[in-house]
Amino acid sequence: MVDQPAGALHGSLLAALGSAIVSGEYPPGQVFTLEAVSARYRVSRSVAREAVRVLESMRMVESRRRVGITILSVENWNVFDPRLIRWRVDSGDRAAQLVSLSELRRGFEPAAAALAARRATPDQCRTMAAAASDMVMHGRSGDLEAYLLADRLFHQTLLAASGNEMFRALTGVVDEVLSGRTHHGMMPSSPNPAAIALHDEVARAIRTGDEAAAELAMRAIIDEAASAVADEFS
Repeated sequence: MVDQPAGALHGSLLAALGSAIVSGEYPPGQVFTLEAVSARYRVSRSVAREAVRVLESMRMVESRRRVGITILSVENWNVFDPRLIRWRVDSGDRAAQLVSLSELRRGFEPAAAALAARRATPDQCRTMAAAASDMVMHGRSGDLEAYLLADRLFHQTLLAASGNEMFRALTGVVDEVLSGRTHHGMMPSSPNPAAIALHDEVARAIRTGDEAAAELAMRAIIDEAASAVADEFS
């Protein structure tokens, strides 16, 4: 890691440590020191310290003077942190993490869609309609990265359109779910046309103020995605 710029070095070390913790390489209760981190990853103490501070803010580790840095159990972790979600999806815990995230999405995205049908601005309605249209185009061409960008924009806009700051704060969680499926080869080369049609249905229901239809179609989107994930690991 020593040849990387300072910012990239910090990010690389943080990802390496976080991944090692979620994979169990560093089990709960294990204690290590900044000196050990510096030596293993060939970074300065200051870079190691900054990475550990971030992990402390995520409640993954705890630092105590004359004790060292202790790995905390999963019950303590800030499981809503998008970085932690990414590391867990990248690890062997992928199936359980995606199932857990699907269950979470069922709890808030349909409600957010219903609120968006009441509160969305004309600009937000246009953005969601355009994103759904882009999903159709990129789904047909098989450009999964472009499809992902449109899908993320759709859900980001919907959560913002709910007018609820708590739902909007979960944007990063949904982003990681969508990105994880794409980047781990869990999306078909041609995305499910039925799922794309449901996005258009949500956008239309929000635009026309149909709260019940928006909620129902969003629930169907999440159920379709959860079913696809389950099939991947069955």
